[in-house]
Amino acid sequence: MDKKNESQLSSEIDVNSDGKAHGYLRVPFSSNDAGFGWIPVPVAVVKNGEGPSVLLMAGNHGDEYEGQVLLMKLLRSITPDDIQGRLIILPGVNAPAVAAGTRVSPIDNGNLNRLFPGDANGTPTEMIAHYIDSVLLPQVRYCFDFHSGGYSCEYIPTAHLVEPDEPELRNEAIGFLKAFAMPNSILIAGLKGGDQRLLGSCRRLGVGHMSTELGGAGAFSVDTFRAAERGLPRLLRHVGLLKGNGEEEAAPTSTFYRRQAATGVVYATATGIFEARCKLGEDVTAGDVAGVVHFTETPWREPEVVRFKHGGTIISKRAPGRTKIGDNLFALGKRIEISQARDAHLS
Repeated sequence: MDKKNESQLSSEIDVNSDGKAHGYLRVPFSSNDAGFGWIPVPVAVVKNGEGPSVLLMAGNHGDEYEGQVLLMKLLRSITPDDIQGRLIILPGVNAPAVAAGTRVSPIDNGNLNRLFPGDANGTPTEMIAHYIDSVLLPQVRYCFDFHSGGYSCEYIPTAHLVEPDEPELRNEAIGFLKAFAMPNSILIAGLKGGDQRLLGSCRRLGVGHMSTELGGAGAFSVDTFRAAERGLPRLLRHVGLLKGNGEEEAAPTSTFYRRQAATGVVYATATGIFEARCKLGEDVTAGDVAGVVHFTETPWREPEVVRFKHGGTIISKRAPGRTKIGDNLFALGKRIEISQARDAHLS
């Protein structure tokens, strides 16, 4: 790597040494408070000999809480004797957004999951993305990124992925979903802008990837968290990192959905208060009323009716009551049998 593209981040720990260590990634940042300061991004590494290397991330968006707690509990409890290989944990990777409890960083308005592969000399969020892309991902075989719906929307308990085109990669990715075994699994088709997400860097570097949507609405979902807490050890055993004792329970069955990125989302067509007429997990058909938008400045005006253009199952819904034109209100998925997942990207 040439000097101008070399990461400016430094680390307090050695990811190649056996044992367990924790500290910070240091993101250089000059501010009114500290002219030569740095932003601390917590990191932990657990290593025990040879085996797969796995990167676990949460806090990509700071208002998504279940994944952060999931990884904090894991890093406190896991020991080198529990694994074979190396585990790198970033429980609050976009640290400024995590501290603020916001989707994007309050320092530079950076949405980490839209800035890959990053910029070595860019804003703090771009530098974090660049470090993940240029330093961490080339050292791992798998990367699992734990998201929730955040403040703006709520999801059914879900793990998801953008389905690869290559049969071998597709089978591997579906294996992640089946091992993690959230109550629901989603295969996303037709996603635009994937190269600017963590997913794009993983694909380019040959790193197996899976993500989640563990609740949302700016809250903490107890039932969803418990399902994820049971699923994470299964996933880590599935990829060969976590040792087993032969007494582990089998993964439960997950209901699979296909979500078309281009047509599976319902958007607000007016600005006001949205009165939803449907709930999470409800089945709808094309033409059904999704809800109405009430006009607070002209309350005598008839509300704007928003309808579903396609049928399916509601897998996410907007959380705040206030909305404006262009906000996503609902996302739909269509149930599929796992045998159909092979062709999920085609229609």
